[in-house]
Amino acid sequence: MSRRLAILLAAATSLAFAQDQPPAAPSSPPAQDPATEPAKPAAEPAKPQIEKLGEGRYRIGTVTIDQKKREIRFPAKVNMAEGLVEFLLCLQQGKIHEALLITEISPTHLSLAFTLLRFPPSNELFSTIDETGHMTGLYPEVPLAVKAGARIAIEVEWNDKGTTRRNPVNEWLQYSAKNTAMEAGPWLYNGSEFYEGKFVPEMTGDIAAIRIDPGAMINYPGADNDDNVWFGFPKRVPPKDTPVTIIITPFYKPRTLPKP
Repeated sequence: MSRRLAILLAAATSLAFAQDQPPAAPSSPPAQDPATEPAKPAAEPAKPQIEKLGEGRYRIGTVTIDQKKREIRFPAKVNMAEGLVEFLLCLQQGKIHEALLITEISPTHLSLAFTLLRFPPSNELFSTIDETGHMTGLYPEVPLAVKAGARIAIEVEWNDKGTTRRNPVNEWLQYSAKNTAMEAGPWLYNGSEFYEGKFVPEMTGDIAAIRIDPGAMINYPGADNDDNVWFGFPKRVPPKDTPVTIIITPFYKPRTLPKP
């Protein structure tokens, strides 16, 4: 492991797992039933193991990163081939009734992957909050370099009758007003937030949102807030439960498919 990666890993792991530290011991121990064996102290949560795969590739749980390509890969599956969607990707405990894809990865592992590959989070889509806890309608000033670095491309790879196919995930989402695919624009990595010391996506299961959601790690900056605009593209999405690989890279030149 390179010295630079080791430094980044130490910093990212400290941040990602600060919320998992055990609580302070009480000032006096609770009363024990003499007939009951004293409980063993809880073990600290295990930090993720970083497995070196060679040639600049590493695995964190089921998330794989490639330093040379600045690429993140992890497994998922199709949750719904058509119908109204507000989330691109959720965990099983997330809003799966409106999610195109679901996965079993740890959002904390994915956050660590983004950090190790130096993707800066941008909070440009979220209104600032005033002292009363209400949204102001004002948005933070984000440096252009951060905005550019936070923009990512998301692709899906799957097996289609023995042939490996790879397409931008935007091609699997249909805009209902026009019956056309989502524009080949970027998604935005915004990093999500913590609540009472816990990483929000681990609690909610929401990873990538189409409608703006500050609790999700990734949002689509091109969507308006209409509840009824995005659907799965039935001519392009494989059947429900089809295994896929999610591929995240920096956003460069978009690649689109011809109209079906």
